[in-house]
Parts: sequence; C-alpha cells; structure tokens
Amino acid sequence: MVHIWNDPTEVPEDFGPSVVTIGNFDGVHRGHQQVLTQLLRTAGQHGVRSVVVTFDPHPALVHRPDSAPELLMGLQDKLDALADTGVDAVLVMKYNLTLAAMTPEEFVVNVLLDGLHAAHVVVGHDLRFGVGNSGDVGTMQELGRKLGFGVHVVNEFGAEGFPVHDDGGTDRRCSSTWVREALAEGDVETAAAVLGRPHRMRGEVVHGAARGRALGFPTANLDHGATGYVPADGIYAGWLVDESGTRWPAAISVGSNPTFDGVSRQVEAHVIDRPEEEVEDFNLYGQTVVVEFTSRLRGMVAYRGPEALVEQMRLDVAQAHDLLLDK
Repeated sequence: MVHIWNDPTEVPEDFGPSVVTIGNFDGVHRGHQQVLTQLLRTAGQHGVRSVVVTFDPHPALVHRPDSAPELLMGLQDKLDALADTGVDAVLVMKYNLTLAAMTPEEFVVNVLLDGLHAAHVVVGHDLRFGVGNSGDVGTMQELGRKLGFGVHVVNEFGAEGFPVHDDGGTDRRCSSTWVREALAEGDVETAAAVLGRPHRMRGEVVHGAARGRALGFPTANLDHGATGYVPADGIYAGWLVDESGTRWPAAISVGSNPTFDGVSRQVEAHVIDRPEEEVEDFNLYGQTVVVEFTSRLRGMVAYRGPEALVEQMRLDVAQAHDLLLDK
C-alpha cells in the first residue's frame, strides 16, 4: 500500500532512510516514468524506501493563475498513476507563497532531510526548486555534497527509441506540454504514446438534457467540475470505468451538441455492447467514473435534424465497437 502524506509532520518518526524525487508530475508521462524507474532502482540497490514529493495546487496556479496551463489530470489520478509505479509513499505538499519563499537549502533540509530522512535524491535534468526557481541540478548536487546525500540525475526518456516524432522527424522529449498539444488537436493516440497509457478524465455522472436517451443512445454526462484535460471537440472510442472498477467500451462525445444549438462543452459517454435487458437498468447517476480516450473517430458536425444525427451515431457506435472489441 502506498502511504499518502499531506505535510512532512505526518511522516512517521521512524520512516526512512529514503530515496526521494521531486516534481509536479502532471500526466505522470513516460519522461516522469524514467525518473520514477531510477527512483525505484536506487531504492532497491540501497534497501531503502522510495518517496515522491509533489505539489497541490500546481505552482503555476498560484503564481500565474490567469495563464496557467490546463492540468492533464486531477490529484486522484496523479496519485493512482504514481501508485501504479510501485513507489512506497507520496508526500503532497500544499503549494502556497510560504512554501514558494523557501530557499533551495531550506526546502532540502526541512522537507527532504528532516521530514523524509533522504539518503539519496533522484531528479530530472531540468529540475528547478526553491524561491524563484533559483535551485537547479547543480544546486542539488552542491547541497548533496554539503549535507551528505547522494544525487542521481536522469535524462528524461525521449531521445532513444521513442516511437512518435515531431514534424521535423527528430525525437522529442516527453513532456506535459506535448500531451496538451496533442489533446488540443484531438490526437489522443499521440497523447497515449507520450503518457504510456490512454488519457483519462474523472467526474461525477450528472443529468443532462436527455437528448441521447430520446434518440436511443443514453449517455453518462460528466459534471463540469470533472478533472483532466478536455480533448478537442469530436467523437472518440474509449472506455468508461465505473465505481466498481468495471470497464465498459464506450463511444464518447466531446462538444456542445451543435445539431441542437448547444453552447456549453460537454463530455458524455455512451456505453456500448451491453445486453439489451440491462440497457434501461444501467444507472450511473451520482457515480464518479473515469473516461479513457483511445481513438478519435471524427470531428464534431452539425447535422440537418435528428434523423441524420441518429444515422451517424449508429455508424460511430459500430466503429467504436470494431476498434475496442474486435481485436
């Protein structure tokens, strides 16, 4: 079981020694996974605990809220993704101006050494920490020599063997920015390649306008507080995971229902391939579900009336079925 702490004071006094890494880890993409792999390798070599230090909210939301990037995932999905790597513990530091004012040495001493009893620190090559982002890899190495802990620097994944290339044909370093760019284009396949898994959103299923049910395609509508980056408008094949953990194949719509002059963007998933006798009793209202995007079927189009829309929806569901289930 992964230990989750929200403040260094919650760490048990007898915890440690440990190997620690630091970062926002938005997306926990393949670059992050390289750092986490080294974290676990170092912990195993030295027989100590592995700990991730991350921040909530994202520092950009504190320092520049008007221009902060949309996050790829909410905190729960980040914790789940970190847990999946096998780390022993995650310390979620509340990011505020007090924490931001710490010098690099104050942060290392107060959080990594006094709090987590770090014997080693694993960092990516682009590490920045401390007041005004004044600390970098060189700073951490200098503090390691001064204070007596080891520092391991990882050149994040992307330079060797990565299957997706940018327009220039050269390898590109995995990054949260790259994932956002792909999702903004509806390219969920590239996003999945960078993430190492399908992109997902998480939210409560709420009542919508019930147009899908009236047309014969009932949908689970995510509430507007759902977490995770909303991909470009369009129709997608993917999966809906309910609170019991059951994964349902789904055709997913992202957009504002232009056929009916909708204005607010909505994410809704139509679960497919259920036995007919279960269709009417399939009730997800009030559940917090996960929606995973695997393939984009088409863009969002305004059709000339419900009949044309229904015909296209039948085609969408058939295509999603073939992509998800006929493999």
